[in-house]
Amino acid sequence: MDWQALQLSLRLGLATVLVLLPIGIWLGRLLATRAFRGRGFVEALVALPLLLPPTVVGFYLLTAFGHASPLGRALASLLGRSLVFSFEGLLVASVLINIPFVVQPIQRAFESIPHEVREAAACCGLSRRSAFLRIELPLAWPGITTGAVLAFAHTLGEFGVVLMVGGSIPGETRTVAIAIYDRVQAFDNAGAAIMAATLLVVSVLALGITNTLSRRVGRRA
Repeated sequence: MDWQALQLSLRLGLATVLVLLPIGIWLGRLLATRAFRGRGFVEALVALPLLLPPTVVGFYLLTAFGHASPLGRALASLLGRSLVFSFEGLLVASVLINIPFVVQPIQRAFESIPHEVREAAACCGLSRRSAFLRIELPLAWPGITTGAVLAFAHTLGEFGVVLMVGGSIPGETRTVAIAIYDRVQAFDNAGAAIMAATLLVVSVLALGITNTLSRRVGRRA
């Protein structure tokens, strides 16, 4: 078992969720409650990572982050290192590829809140911020937890984008999915099976915990 790769995958998954949750809550609520010009285009962009092959996304990110592009040179100058083949680059790629897994469940959760609830909150004298924090956020919490765990579980199993942007550097970019691939390439099927089973158990546990929490919070709301 490659514990270093498992630890890196868990750290990447947690960091991805922490970065994406505020973005997902803001964007999901915006798409659910506001009608504006270009909304359909924004929703299409959100769903785009679901349609494109991960290797295509990884190729464009690799090109954008490389030293041959102005963006890549600017980021390298700002950060002091290139995003290609680094944990920071993996995090950016993971955030982008997981946007639909976070935004769409949160958007559906906010859409399920009746408009009358917001009107009642306004009639009770609650400010928009208070209504959001005390009423909308608890009601949308099942969608938020679902989005968080979907992104976490998907990050653990992501392969194409990780391989394209990060390669397989031990302790830096080699996640569990990449480690499994490396073991198979080395004909170590037993080692690959152990890591694959571990990844399966972690993913099932994460989804089970999320479904349980969502049901409890939904009943409480």
